[in-house]
Amino acid sequence: TLPFFGVQPLVVDAEGNELHGATEGNLCISDAWPGMMRTVYGDHERFVQTYFSTYKGLYFTGDGCRRDADGYYWITGRVDDVINVSGHRMGTAEVESALVAHPKVAEAAVVGYPHDIKGQGIYAYVTLVAGANPTEDLRKELTNWVRKEIGPIASPDLIQWAPGLPKTRSGKIMRRILRKIAANEHDALGDISTLADPTVVEDLVDNRMNLA
Repeated sequence: TLPFFGVQPLVVDAEGNELHGATEGNLCISDAWPGMMRTVYGDHERFVQTYFSTYKGLYFTGDGCRRDADGYYWITGRVDDVINVSGHRMGTAEVESALVAHPKVAEAAVVGYPHDIKGQGIYAYVTLVAGANPTEDLRKELTNWVRKEIGPIASPDLIQWAPGLPKTRSGKIMRRILRKIAANEHDALGDISTLADPTVVEDLVDNRMNLA
């Protein structure tokens, strides 16, 4: 999209240096805009730390962003959900969208995990539609599907079949838990009692793909 009237976006690198032209980095806003949130009631310091502490003098949205040659801004996902595969930054949402476009996939969640060669590998949790069989052939088919939809760099390294995903009662996927399982840190999941169905975590841990 193009910036709305009165909004002055900037794309910066990890050190806060402004990036010009067609580029990709972190999305900030350089000046106040109409309707801007001004504080967190009763906790102004939290507001400052959350939005203004990462890059001095800039409002950091927390989003990764790509700006194309025509000046359009494309949100690549939350920075926490952006992974770096062999020096290529990509949003996990992009890989998830490719996976759920497959007719046998009902839902998908993608996270990064430590990879000895790539730095970060792509770990996909996939829930299949009713009647679809979780076979090794289908796993290969999904890998090739993502490769065709996005490119070789986005091909999942590991695909785990997930009958269910850990979600809050409001339906939000708890990616923190998925990242821990993918990194083989399942003994440090933290409190899972607030999940809508805590039992799905046990299944994901028992059937995790990254056993190294």
